Amino acid sequence: MTDKRDGKNLWGSGPKVTELRRRASDRLPPRRAVLATLGRDRPGLVTALTALIEELGLSIEDSRMTVLGGEFATLLSVAGSNERLNQLEGAFARFCDEHALASLFRISNEKPVTPALPYRVSVLALDHPGIVRSVANFFSERAINIINLDTELTRAPHTGTAMFDLLMTVAIPEDTPIAELAGAFNAFCADANLDGELTIDR
Repeated sequence: MTDKRDGKNLWGSGPKVTELRRRASDRLPPRRAVLATLGRDRPGLVTALTALIEELGLSIEDSRMTVLGGEFATLLSVAGSNERLNQLEGAFARFCDEHALASLFRISNEKPVTPALPYRVSVLALDHPGIVRSVANFFSERAINIINLDTELTRAPHTGTAMFDLLMTVAIPEDTPIAELAGAFNAFCADANLDGELTIDR
């Protein structure tokens, strides 16, 4: 804070002022950052990453972690003050360099929340290219947002046939006629030779 009359800093300086500023920053509404890493899986990696976040007084609000193609991938949403998130950005970059991880750090911008109902989409089919694209396109054409998507390639019992298993959570706007949407989805699955189901996510 500066006095416009003489340009003097009314906050002053020094460790005490720095601490007061930190406390003021901590009382502001929390901001959020999204962190992502990809690298060789090894014991203790999750422990070290979460310890780094918690030591800065930040909260992990949501996370996804999985092994894909022999690589360990993490995706985390972290909340805290601007100052602490800025500190995390530098510490996170050093952490990823030390552990040979590809990484992404991004401050997220909160979007207005549209009233919506969470629905679960499950699809099982003989494996073939284009399943994810066609299912995602069905919902995007209707302005329905995809919240979460998991897929897995499995083998059918006895025959060993490759089966593609898709599980998706979508946010359906409250004014959407659910019966009409469900009928359209069933028709889409029949045309695409997919075994699909749309149910409310309780």
